[in-house]
Amino acid sequence: MSSLDKLWQIEFLNNDARSWAIALVTLLVTLIVLPVVRSFVSARRRHWAEQEKSAAHLRAPAHHAIDLTTLLIEQTGPVFIWSIAVYLASRDLTFSPKVERFLTIGIVMVFWIQVGLWAMTSVRYAIDLRRKTSAGLDALLSSSIDVILFVAGLVIWAMVLLLALDNLGVAIKPLLAGLGIGGIAVALAVQTVLSDLLASLSIALDKPFGIGDFLTVGESQGTVEHIGVKSTRLRSLSGEQIIMSNTDILKSRVRNYGRMRERRALFQFGVSYDTEPAALAAIAGVVRQIIETTPDTRFDRCHFLAYGPNTLQFEVVFYATKPDFNTYADAQQKINLEIFERLREMKVSLTPPSRTSVYFENAPSN
Repeated sequence: MSSLDKLWQIEFLNNDARSWAIALVTLLVTLIVLPVVRSFVSARRRHWAEQEKSAAHLRAPAHHAIDLTTLLIEQTGPVFIWSIAVYLASRDLTFSPKVERFLTIGIVMVFWIQVGLWAMTSVRYAIDLRRKTSAGLDALLSSSIDVILFVAGLVIWAMVLLLALDNLGVAIKPLLAGLGIGGIAVALAVQTVLSDLLASLSIALDKPFGIGDFLTVGESQGTVEHIGVKSTRLRSLSGEQIIMSNTDILKSRVRNYGRMRERRALFQFGVSYDTEPAALAAIAGVVRQIIETTPDTRFDRCHFLAYGPNTLQFEVVFYATKPDFNTYADAQQKINLEIFERLREMKVSLTPPSRTSVYFENAPSN
């Protein structure tokens, strides 16, 4: 027997030198090949992203699947690569039961943690894909991301834990039964929190409002700043932050001014009983002309509507074609000034109307 053969037969920790050498080579090859593959896939993905950036919304579902696969490879952590290398290298080695059990637990836990990270990456990818391909939903989707990720994280990591325990030989059926009984007790103890959590999930799925929308909820008014797991925060007109539980919001009647397409405005003015009949008949046409020449407005009607105690009352309705309040206010100011000027030119005296009202309503765009 040659000295080399004798060297190969030297035993260390219940394995000969040949087995250790093969395991070492396997470990090194795996640690070299897998990072190289990951780097190559990452470089190709960046190259494809640059090429298809202008036509990303036209990609076929197969392209999205390839893109997601390459993203998952790119997101594979070094600890997972090391666990694969250790697993492949240790297959032909013999260890004591304690060491074998330790390696098994470590590899299984690292594997399922990586699976959980892949699942969370897939959820984020699906959200980003929906955001890119859904016109007009970006703000609504952005406001729901935290809630969606929180619920998805709960489900994914609970499944990861149960599957990892099952792979390690732990009987999970008694555990699930215990968790079910304990879950009922916990649910009764924290039913308010769970109610808000389900309400936040309902808001995320139904999307009745999004960040940036101006809401009236009961007696509170404000712009939505944050939609959380338990509460929604509004910034009021006077500057303070209003924090409302999601359950209370869903129980209330919510008026969402952020979804207005245009504003309907109604106002009234009165003229003197001394007005000549010809001038009185011309007023509606004058008002119509003023509104039609005002930017961002649409004329609806102007009528000599009623005889007041001291005034001949006109009622005017027009639409501000942009929902922004400042747009309406600028238009209303311009209309009021021009009506005042034109009536003075016509020698018509304004008098206080019997009733002064301004209404804003949602209305579909023409």
